[in-house]
Amino acid sequence: MTTTQVICDENRTDRWQFVCPREHRTWEAAEDHFWCQRCASTKDVDGRFYQLRDKVSGERLSREEVVLQSNCDDDLELEADA
Repeated sequence: MTTTQVICDENRTDRWQFVCPREHRTWEAAEDHFWCQRCASTKDVDGRFYQLRDKVSGERLSREEVVLQSNCDDDLELEADA
């Protein structure tokens, strides 16, 4: 059985903990993969990737193991309003 990791999309801690293979935090989840805006904007680098890295544990998570949750913490929204 695969373990799932819930990542709160607007939570600063979660955004700093999970990164693309090139250590960027500008990733988004797609249907069957992840996509990194910073990687995609770099010449000769594909923004698509298949494993998100947990910087705390070092574990690599596939798209099937990640559940993105919105509105679980308004941490980033509060700062944007300030």
